[in-house]
Amino acid sequence: MIPLLRGWTSVQRTAQNNLRLGVTLCFVAGATNAGGFLAVGQYTSHMSGIVSSVADNLVLGQVQLALAGIAAVLAFLLGAMTTAWMVNWGLRHKMQSAYGRPLLLEAGLLLVFGVFGTGINFFAPLFAPLTVLLLCFIMGLQNAVITKISHAEIRTTHVTGLVTDLGIELGKLFYVNRLTRDTLVVADRARLAIHLKLIGSFFIGGLAGAIGFKTMGYYATVPLSVLLLLLVLRPVLNDARNWIEPH
Repeated sequence: MIPLLRGWTSVQRTAQNNLRLGVTLCFVAGATNAGGFLAVGQYTSHMSGIVSSVADNLVLGQVQLALAGIAAVLAFLLGAMTTAWMVNWGLRHKMQSAYGRPLLLEAGLLLVFGVFGTGINFFAPLFAPLTVLLLCFIMGLQNAVITKISHAEIRTTHVTGLVTDLGIELGKLFYVNRLTRDTLVVADRARLAIHLKLIGSFFIGGLAGAIGFKTMGYYATVPLSVLLLLLVLRPVLNDARNWIEPH
């Protein structure tokens, strides 16, 4: 399993590795988002909806709910900032795990989500809001990883953008070029395939997350954490070996 994942999170990137990592992270994002909804009744990757709810709640006088929404957005923002800090620090120190370190953090936080989940049943007023913030932080953390790696060509939680790009390419695909003298409208079939894979992976991840949470409860986070650990294990071990061995 590990040899097959070699290079997926390495500093030396290829378009194929970017797509593989993007599809994998879309699956994780979909599973986390769906499982999180069943846990706390709120999607945590949908910042557009959360920002809209803040505006609605302010108009309706629901200040407490508006503040909760603002906190969720800030948690997502902090997650993205954390990825930028970790990746840039790793690159400046020439670490092979520069891109993998945020995913290592995400793996640990998913396990924390499982621990929080146990407390939700007993201390819902305390742990439910904390769980929402944790999941928003994880979503921001992960989305920033693949965005930075792929130079903003691939995103894992921003399905609205993916569907928009898919619609654009489908519009080109079914456009009828009747006048050959005009500039032909041609779909980018490679981009079309990429968008379909990413959206499909997010959807399948959502199904897996919902089924996993329904059957396993909060233990459903364990396979996701293991998957992320497998993605980053080799470069992390290489960096650890280089740090331990004398130069």
